[in-house]
Amino acid sequence: MMSDKFMNTLTASEPLVNLQRFRQIRAQTEKICQPLEPEDTVVQPIVDVSPPKWHLAHTTWFFETFVLQPHLPGYQLFHPNYGFLFNSYYNTVGNRVQRDQRSTLTRPPLRDVYAHRQHVDEHMQQLLQQLDEQKAAEVAPLLELGLQHEQQHQELLITDIKYILSTNPLLPAYQAAPAAAQPAAIAASYSPVPGGSYTIGHQGNNFCFDNELGVHEVLLQDFNIMNRLVTNGEYLEFMQDGGYQDFRHWLDEGLALVKSARLKAPLYWVEQDGEWHRFSMQGLEKIDPTQPVSHISFYEANAYATWAGKRLLTEFEWEAASQLYPPARGNHMEAGLLEPTAASTEAAGVQQLFGDAWEWTYSAYHPYPGFSKAPGALGEYNGKFMLNQMVLRGGSCATPQSHIRTTYRNFFHPDKRWQYNGIRLAY
Repeated sequence: MMSDKFMNTLTASEPLVNLQRFRQIRAQTEKICQPLEPEDTVVQPIVDVSPPKWHLAHTTWFFETFVLQPHLPGYQLFHPNYGFLFNSYYNTVGNRVQRDQRSTLTRPPLRDVYAHRQHVDEHMQQLLQQLDEQKAAEVAPLLELGLQHEQQHQELLITDIKYILSTNPLLPAYQAAPAAAQPAAIAASYSPVPGGSYTIGHQGNNFCFDNELGVHEVLLQDFNIMNRLVTNGEYLEFMQDGGYQDFRHWLDEGLALVKSARLKAPLYWVEQDGEWHRFSMQGLEKIDPTQPVSHISFYEANAYATWAGKRLLTEFEWEAASQLYPPARGNHMEAGLLEPTAASTEAAGVQQLFGDAWEWTYSAYHPYPGFSKAPGALGEYNGKFMLNQMVLRGGSCATPQSHIRTTYRNFFHPDKRWQYNGIRLAY
């Protein structure tokens, strides 16, 4: 039986298993890969990036391993070696190809990976259509976890594809640029959040991951939160003021990274003829100063905040602010833009809490009070990564809208830049 750490309870009007939702999410993963050439799907320029073909296969392996094998009598594996090839990090399940070796998987060919997806989808539909009420109650939380897992990989697919294309000398565009717009810059302002006791963590019966559980109270002091994300134009001022060269702004590890990697701008920024450009999903384009800065490390976000005389929020302050200023749904994957967009001139209050760019917080990724790992392989999902990583909140332009929520805790090592990571200030 699956742990209640991954449970979701549906209302009486909703089916325990939603076959249509399963089909839609599975189809979305393949839609993301449609613009790619087969050769694009096997590239792994850095260890953080997985080949798109691997994502397609791994998300399928998840349903095959955790849903079909235990719950569909007589199910036959599509291929006996796929568990070894496409397991990610589940030691309980068995051996696997190491993460930095995924580019060696030129075989099986892409067509076989799609055949694997079709095989698993057909058997998943067979299973879901024949469940009685008791069995549906057992399978439903596993199905939901599999769909949430696939949505995580949809975001990773988008960010990995962007990195892969950026390393191609031709700098190919993933998609055509949207209609040109001339957004106006929104002045930075700050909204107050009163101090006091705030309830942190996921409540209710809807789906959440185990790292969101452990509802607890935190005591916060008064603080003020920026009305939007920091823009490219504002970050460029930091760069032009010698921000990358001034040790006073940097944590020691961050300064060491700047020196060793010779950083002088966010990832994907390129200076040509004295003018800054960036590689986007639409190819190489001039920097738009009104758009949120993204693809920066925690170290860069914190250095900018120090330079600006402000600071980053903690994850608890972010969650408290989202309770006080209910976040409007922003620019997510479904919008199809796949790049952060400028704050709206027609909206007031605190914008961009959801979507556009993940917000680095000054909170280490640690367990909430009372956390314990679930038994079995699924207990490896989040708990074993709770060290040396920082929490990000709010989602990005690559995050599926139905996947993100106020209590969602993303986490990365502080040097990572290939995700759509941005900055919101506080004081």
